[in-house]
Amino acid sequence: MGEVTLDFTEAVIRHDPLHIEVDLRGGALKLPTRPGVVVDTDSLVIEYEGVKNRSAGGSGVPAELRVEIHGRMNFGQVSVRPQRRGFLRRGPRC
Repeated sequence: MGEVTLDFTEAVIRHDPLHIEVDLRGGALKLPTRPGVVVDTDSLVIEYEGVKNRSAGGSGVPAELRVEIHGRMNFGQVSVRPQRRGFLRRGPRC
């Protein structure tokens, strides 16, 4: 159980597509994105929760990076969303 955040707002990844394998039980996977990052969760097997996918791909924005999420998730939630405007980045929690 827990929460994992994979922040793609400033990611520089030259390998497209990026494959991420998930095995999550009871928790949350959060993926903040930026315009041009498209997240595909179609291959993720989810039991007892759901996916909120608001990829920052948007119309008129070319896809710079495609992230493909694979694997299994039980009792959890995936949240994909563009970074909020005016969002102040916080340092790591201690």
